Amino acid sequence: MGHIVWIRVLLLPDFFLEERIIKDYLINEQITDREVRVIAEDGSTLGIMTISQALEVAQAKGLDLVKVGEGSPATCKLMDYAKYRYDTIKKEKEARKNQKIIKIKEVQLSIGIDMGDLKTKAKKANEFIADGDKVQVVIRLRGRQNKRPELGLKVMSDFAAMVEGAVTEQGPSQEGNTQRMVLAPVKKK
Repeated sequence: MGHIVWIRVLLLPDFFLEERIIKDYLINEQITDREVRVIAEDGSTLGIMTISQALEVAQAKGLDLVKVGEGSPATCKLMDYAKYRYDTIKKEKEARKNQKIIKIKEVQLSIGIDMGDLKTKAKKANEFIADGDKVQVVIRLRGRQNKRPELGLKVMSDFAAMVEGAVTEQGPSQEGNTQRMVLAPVKKK
């Protein structure tokens, strides 16, 4: 008989995972250097002190002593570390929220595509471009079509003319039996 093995899975909320993004600094008693260069919260240098003197100055001001740089002696700064971490996480969340992820959508065509089908695919490509996504147009040549690649290029140029609000980011190119072209939305100023 086999043994039963229990695996414990720990599910953490997102805010625990987000804090791992920022660099953790050594603070207060975690600093093991004998002497440190201390910088005040306003950016002025207080000088080189022993770690015990620096901790006393930090406690007197109600701030944390944070090791921000290596060297001889190490550089430490007086700051409210909890507020610093909160502000850093908030800035990273804001930067992630303002980030635009561009997706590449693919539209497959063929040399013998009918005009109605081409218009339908161009309409779908217009929707992708309007959403801010790039569109990759692909034509796979089969059999005797490989002898007439210029027909594929003509279909691609007709397709590019039907798509509104797009510029050709990468012109039609052929790799083996595949022709590709990338259309991107026009950048707004």
